[in-house]
Amino acid sequence: MIFVGDDWAEAHHDVHVMDEGGQRLASRRLAEGLEGIRGFHELVAQYSDDPSGVVVGIETDRGLWVQALAAVGYQVYAVNPLAVSRYRDRHNPAGAKSDAGDAKLLADLVRTDRHNHRPIAGDSPDVEGIKVLARAHQNLVWERNRHTNQLRSALREYYPAALTVFDDLADRDCLAVLERAPDPCVGARLTVTQVRAVLKRAGRQRNLEKRAEQIQVGLRSDQLDAPSEIASAFSATTKATVGILKELNRQIVELETSLADRFKQHPDADIYLSIPGLGDVLGARVLGEFGDDPNRYANAKSRKNYAGTSPITVASGKKRAVLARHVRNRRLYDAIDQWAFCSLQQSPGARAFYDQRRANGDLHHQALRALGNRFVGILHGCLKHQARYNEHTAWAHRQTTQQTQAA
Repeated sequence: MIFVGDDWAEAHHDVHVMDEGGQRLASRRLAEGLEGIRGFHELVAQYSDDPSGVVVGIETDRGLWVQALAAVGYQVYAVNPLAVSRYRDRHNPAGAKSDAGDAKLLADLVRTDRHNHRPIAGDSPDVEGIKVLARAHQNLVWERNRHTNQLRSALREYYPAALTVFDDLADRDCLAVLERAPDPCVGARLTVTQVRAVLKRAGRQRNLEKRAEQIQVGLRSDQLDAPSEIASAFSATTKATVGILKELNRQIVELETSLADRFKQHPDADIYLSIPGLGDVLGARVLGEFGDDPNRYANAKSRKNYAGTSPITVASGKKRAVLARHVRNRRLYDAIDQWAFCSLQQSPGARAFYDQRRANGDLHHQALRALGNRFVGILHGCLKHQARYNEHTAWAHRQTTQQTQAA
């Protein structure tokens, strides 16, 4: 076997090849792209004619380069950059770092410690597409939140009346009114008829008259005024932000439709949708982040560890503490947190589990994390047996245990 460390950058890859004894066979810098991957294969072929005997360590699990490595049949290990950093400190206390040195480090790591790491997942192209759409959709939602916070901050400076009228600044009614009247003086002069026309053009169909009257009263309420020059400047920035938010809303809806359509075509979609708290968007996010490689997670605990919902134990001497994991897949963890919260209204078993955790002293998010951890285990079982969720199967054993303890 030979071991290859690949320290990648946007424009090039530093590659280090060593044998089973750790002796350097070759090192080279290769360009990103077709010529570079051809050079990689030619370099490796000088020392091995069996692709399965080539072990590659690299700090990413996605991209055209990684796909090309996996397609040939190399054993590709995507090593967490944090783990690489710790490994570097272990062998180089002085803190020296270089791209070529990192390539050697990765080759050494997969030569001696690959049993502590996982090869890249063998996910299907379908789930990779779902992952791309789900992450893009979430990125747009986060971007909308960022611009909404900026809009809120600006309105506090010159237009507090708008904040009293609209709770959701990304809502179509709010954006329509602010686009028509980004200046507080203009807003105060709007009539009920004008406001109603603005709301109607934005798409509101119900309670037009009542909502228009509420908005007019709120915009005409007594508020502190900013100097006209400042108000005029803020009006321009507000109008620009409103335009961005309107476009973000439109793109989010379009991506959500594409995401739901792609998700429903996946063979495991019915299983995900059968579980309380998961709809098209959350289900797609969870599926995309977990992947669909049936051999990726050895057991439910492995899946929970990857999700970041299972606790970790820190023990030293007489001290022992059980803590939440903070190094985790943020996107997956956020999805599971929302999943657990949404399940409270749909699953009596989930509600009882959450209430019991709260009664035992857990805070809200601690109880949600425990509930999410439980649901990840349930999902693993459903996927393993290709069975839809069953409320009785999921929670009956807990009810039996509680009844036994009460007796």
